[in-house]
Amino acid sequence: MISENFILQTLPPSQELETIAILKQLSQSNRYLAELKGTAKTIPNESILINTLTLQEAKDSSEIENIITTHDDLYKENILIDTKKPASKEVYNYAQGLKLGFEIVRKEKLLLNKHILIIQKTLLENNAGFRTQAGTKLVNSLGQTVYTPPQSATEVLDLMGNLEKFINDTNFSNLDPLIKMAIMHYQFESIHPFYDGNGRTGRIINILYLVLQDLLDIPILYLSRFITQNKAEYYQVLQDVRTKQDWEHLILYFLKGIEVTAKQTIDLIIKIKNLMQDYKSKVKTELPKIYSQDLINILFKNPYTKIEFLVNELGINRKTALVYLDKIESIGLLKKTKIKNTYFYLNENLIECLING
Repeated sequence: MISENFILQTLPPSQELETIAILKQLSQSNRYLAELKGTAKTIPNESILINTLTLQEAKDSSEIENIITTHDDLYKENILIDTKKPASKEVYNYAQGLKLGFEIVRKEKLLLNKHILIIQKTLLENNAGFRTQAGTKLVNSLGQTVYTPPQSATEVLDLMGNLEKFINDTNFSNLDPLIKMAIMHYQFESIHPFYDGNGRTGRIINILYLVLQDLLDIPILYLSRFITQNKAEYYQVLQDVRTKQDWEHLILYFLKGIEVTAKQTIDLIIKIKNLMQDYKSKVKTELPKIYSQDLINILFKNPYTKIEFLVNELGINRKTALVYLDKIESIGLLKKTKIKNTYFYLNENLIECLING
């Protein structure tokens, strides 16, 4: 439990945070993050990783809040926008919010509160904005209040203004960006500025900050699976900062999460790259008349490919696109399936990579 008199402090924290344990783990985390950045450059088209890994992150992040969808529904949702199941719609909105946030950060070189509001609006499809009414409490599975975030609209705005400065003003704190990311996440979740969607928005902020700091070129390191697998510890390290000002364990948790997740993502990218090479070789050998790198890229941008993808990206007509996809299916690289009145071509090998990554 935490005292109702708890007052959330502004950033940066007053404690010494660069302990020996943190600096040791920081070196490892930065090493694997740099390796991930380099590995991502080996994929010929960045949208392949953005599209596929964003969907995986959306699924993992939403599962933290018990929003469950299947991979199959999620991949279909990404191409059948008009047939939304409630859970897959929420996951799809997360992916859209993440992509939108990435576009903003890449263009503006900033991550401001107005941008965070846009991301949360995309997630929730409403204009509620920052909390203005009191009454928000965080409860555990037994219904007990474990934390009461700032209640007044003025305090929420003041704290979010302070957080915005901490995120964007490099002169405000000289801490390593990975340490700052952990602190930012704690602060955002503790401010709890929205009526809903705080966890998902906070996890999007994590990855956008890494892009903002040029630690990654594209948003492909997602901590949600690590948090899901270590959920009890996640909530404990957040609570221990509130009750004991134990910043070290919170920072170590996130730094370890970065290392573990970076290693997993490096392995996954290598698997996707090798699979793409297998597809390239097979199409080039058996279907040389239709082969192009652009065609291979299309097959990996989404596990479900449809005729329109080829029409739009290759500049061919529908009949030719259908012939291309049927030929690729005939050599065992795709599986043709019909959903309602539309044919789709499923890349089962890519799905296997993404699920078991």
